Amino acid sequence: MNYIGSKQKLSSFISSAVHSVVGDDLSQKTFCDLFAGTGIVGRNFKKDVKKVISNDLEYYSFVLNKNYIENHEPIDYHSVISELNELEGVEGFVFNEYSENGTSERLYFSENNGKKIDAIRQKIEYWKASNQINSNLYYFLLASLLESADKVANTASVYGAYLKHIKKSAQKQLILEPALFEINENKHEVYNEDSNALIKKIEGDILYLDPPYNARQYGSNYHILNTIAQYDSFIPKGKTGLREYNRSNYCSKANVKKSFEYLIKNAAFKYTFLSYNNEGLMSEEEIRSIMSKYGNYDLATTEYQRFKADKTENRNHIANSTTEFLHILEKK
Repeated sequence: MNYIGSKQKLSSFISSAVHSVVGDDLSQKTFCDLFAGTGIVGRNFKKDVKKVISNDLEYYSFVLNKNYIENHEPIDYHSVISELNELEGVEGFVFNEYSENGTSERLYFSENNGKKIDAIRQKIEYWKASNQINSNLYYFLLASLLESADKVANTASVYGAYLKHIKKSAQKQLILEPALFEINENKHEVYNEDSNALIKKIEGDILYLDPPYNARQYGSNYHILNTIAQYDSFIPKGKTGLREYNRSNYCSKANVKKSFEYLIKNAAFKYTFLSYNNEGLMSEEEIRSIMSKYGNYDLATTEYQRFKADKTENRNHIANSTTEFLHILEKK
């Protein structure tokens, strides 16, 4: 999935830092990914640790992590994926509000793909309501739909706006592809809560934090994914069809430091690793000052090429060099 702030390119750096501090053997450790997003970091540690705790306030993220993190036993999915792919499209909510030739004329999807998303989403919900599929398969199918729909979205990058014309990749037929997950013997936990509320309810060994760095709200940038995941009734607002969305204190210059210190203070984890970069609302010095109050502080950095969407080139990308900071705390 094309995702702002994805740690896919930084996975090796994060893993190496965690192992260098905590040790080579993490098999008896509980690892928490508190701002999970698409779950890349938790997914990378899932095979190494006893348990992953994954959380995000956005519902689309919850769906992805219910599949990629909580699902850990084999699922027989081939027949249901085939049946969903064979469905004829229907004129539902996504078609009417967010698709080519829909009533609201928002070009997030082609006409055929908008109808196909509606047909698949409705069938998945029908199967759940009639107890034809269990919770594990339900979230597997929803995650598969989110991933597959994102591949044919008519956007430059995020869902804050759509393109004026249907680009080539968005003209391709939506094919539901399975969102395959790591299989192991351990049970994992996934939450859909405010991080500062959840932190007082959980405990473990390793806490990984990747909060929003700037004023961009993920709820508005990915509102279409929330709409497909929730598939509820609401009146879309404005040109882009926004729904009501969560506003994070971590996106607010006025609130971020207070929220961050509350989180660090109340974290019942021995080790905390905070990903942040040099464009964030909090400075390196501010983070160091807060974390140092609660234990032994250290810092690891790396340079990498971060890609920004170039809207003039229809989701082609230009590379920007940035510095990623990994702030490390060993609590006293």
